[in-house]
Amino acid sequence: MKETHLFYSPRASLAAGVLPPEEARHAVKVLRLKPGDELWVTDGEGCLCHATVTMTSRDDCAFHVDHRVTEPRSWKSRIVLAVAPTKQMERMEWLAEKATEIGVDEIILLNCKNSERRSVRADRLERIVISAMKQSHKCRKPKVSELTNFDHFLKLQADSDLQRFIAVCLPPTEEEQHLKLNTHNFLGDLVAADRDTVVAIGPEGDFSSEEVTAALQNGFTAISLGESRLRTETAALVAVHLMYLAKR
Repeated sequence: MKETHLFYSPRASLAAGVLPPEEARHAVKVLRLKPGDELWVTDGEGCLCHATVTMTSRDDCAFHVDHRVTEPRSWKSRIVLAVAPTKQMERMEWLAEKATEIGVDEIILLNCKNSERRSVRADRLERIVISAMKQSHKCRKPKVSELTNFDHFLKLQADSDLQRFIAVCLPPTEEEQHLKLNTHNFLGDLVAADRDTVVAIGPEGDFSSEEVTAALQNGFTAISLGESRLRTETAALVAVHLMYLAKR
């Protein structure tokens, strides 16, 4: 598929369908596809379809599915990134694009005590991950959450079977030392290949001590991403890559 354009349609697994408006405009106006032309379509959930264009108009492109296959993901278990958005949204958009290209199942946006951004256009990030999915010829679209308060995020993970990690820079408090906080735990040494994993990355001001303590009390393990001090988006991408390599 190196020279083939991949399109996204949530209903691609059906016998026939239409491309979403933005996808249709690209197919018709840029690539000038017409009835009878072939195209590849994915539903973003692993279904890859070889299809034939049946109708085009200015903003529409209908297709009929000729055959479909299920594309397995190239990593063994779920990769979940929870990250506090940076002040400059362009850096989050870059992260969403690159994480999708590497391989990630879900991106959870965190609202933390030290967050510098309190609102996010998840719809824009959704468009970016769709574009990155197609560009990297993947058939699985990462889920992008709305902004989630950190305490609610912890509650959502409480009953899950995910490996839970939190990247920390703060020195441990006495209580955290009692909880055996060990910032020398390198993420790459701890990720289990066959077990779903979530890593939490804090804002530019890092997680607060209270947030770290709450995470540890809720089954998270404090980890390090190496000896370098990293920006939020860099740390998040390193975490995704380490999880991906461990799960290959």
